[in-house]
Amino acid sequence: MELWAFAGALAAVYLLPGPDMLLILQTGVANGRPQALATVAGLAMARSAHVALAAGGLAATFTAAPWTLDIVRLAGAGYLVWLGAQVLLSGPALPTTDTALPAGDATGLHAAWQRGLLTNLLNPKSLLFCSVLLPQFVDAGQDAILQQFLILGSLVVGVGILFDTAYAVTASRLGQWLAGYPLLQRLHRGLFGALLIGFAGQLIAS
Repeated sequence: MELWAFAGALAAVYLLPGPDMLLILQTGVANGRPQALATVAGLAMARSAHVALAAGGLAATFTAAPWTLDIVRLAGAGYLVWLGAQVLLSGPALPTTDTALPAGDATGLHAAWQRGLLTNLLNPKSLLFCSVLLPQFVDAGQDAILQQFLILGSLVVGVGILFDTAYAVTASRLGQWLAGYPLLQRLHRGLFGALLIGFAGQLIAS
């Protein structure tokens, strides 16, 4: 296995703007660091599921039944439209501090985790990335195929957590700064909501 090449490919992917990055940034700016980190946890769980599906031969399923990928694609697009609409219709309030959420706000953390999970889980590009790219780094000449998948899968999840956490921390600090600028808050909501809906349009057109 060429682990350094694989890690480099992952870093390039995680640096590219996409629904996952946008969701973390939006959550961090609008709801603060705890919910942004909960979103990171949801994304990590979804990527773990993608790795497991890749190890189970998901690419072969998509090849045999292409309509299954279309279902995922349309469901993902619909979910992004819903998220974008929620952002556009959300209120102007932003967190003024970055302290931990009170215990009674566990519902908000769970909702943020769920958004991260579904956004990535319903993204066909994430599915294809794990199902097509990951097996290319598995050496079929070696016996420990499952062990190779575990190592590569750990890199997929681990590198993703590193990048996503950096985005979450940065976005939460940006949210604190934006708290004093209502006009910029409205511009932020309009931009992020439109971008989420734009990503949905890309999925529908692809």
